Amino acid sequence: MRKLLDFLVNRRHWFLFLLLEIISFAFIYRSSVYQRNILLSTANIITGSVVSISGTMQSYFYLRQENRDLLVRNGELEMELLQLRGKLNEMTADTVTFTGYHNETPASQGQFDFVTAKVVNNSVARISNYITINKGAKDGIGTHMGVVSDKGVVGIVSKVSDHYSVVIPVLNPKFKLSGKVIGSSHFGSLSWDARSPRFANLSELPRHVEFAEGDTIVTSGYSAAFPEGIVVGTISSFKKQSDDNFYTLEVELSTDFHALNNVRVIKNNDQTEQLNLEREAREND
Repeated sequence: MRKLLDFLVNRRHWFLFLLLEIISFAFIYRSSVYQRNILLSTANIITGSVVSISGTMQSYFYLRQENRDLLVRNGELEMELLQLRGKLNEMTADTVTFTGYHNETPASQGQFDFVTAKVVNNSVARISNYITINKGAKDGIGTHMGVVSDKGVVGIVSKVSDHYSVVIPVLNPKFKLSGKVIGSSHFGSLSWDARSPRFANLSELPRHVEFAEGDTIVTSGYSAAFPEGIVVGTISSFKKQSDDNFYTLEVELSTDFHALNNVRVIKNNDQTEQLNLEREAREND
């Protein structure tokens, strides 16, 4: 308390100065309409600036949570789209070949689910690139699960620990994907030739398939990791293969791997059954 009193006594001239300044401004404010308007305008400008800065800071702090919410909502909408597509295919099949008979498809029963994750490590300049995400076995992640961004296909889960997973992305020669030109039923094999992180190749596409530069390439659905219709990229160029019966398409990837921050891991609830059955068939062949 004594130190506080000493401080006030030692600084009494400053306090007296501030008091006199306040009294002076009060007299000016009351005696002149013009000065009063100037002071009010200045006060409004200062107040507006403070409020604007405060709002900007609050928006920045809440932006991360809003991005997470948007990622979750985008995933939910994508899963709803997949379920609707499954129902549409089911209704079309029933109408054509099984009129009057209804049998739920896996998609309509909720075959696909997703888990959002954040990229914690990423490489794009190597021949064999890998991505690490911050979700693992305790979050329901398993090997061979597909990974997508809000733009398109990212890769497949390769290794899993309790809290992390390693993903083999499109930018890795080990990654293979069955893809097709949107609107077509004919598929080819997508792979990366290690030349550019922006492009991959879709090979073994039959010669009679109609397409044009700029057409969209999507997943074919012939995979336990990715449902049909997930965007891969767009056709940038094409050439005939050596046997002249197939095309190889250069595909500009829709996912920007240089700016990859958030992803969704697709959980196929029937994946284990499908993979085990296919493995058994190969072993018995």
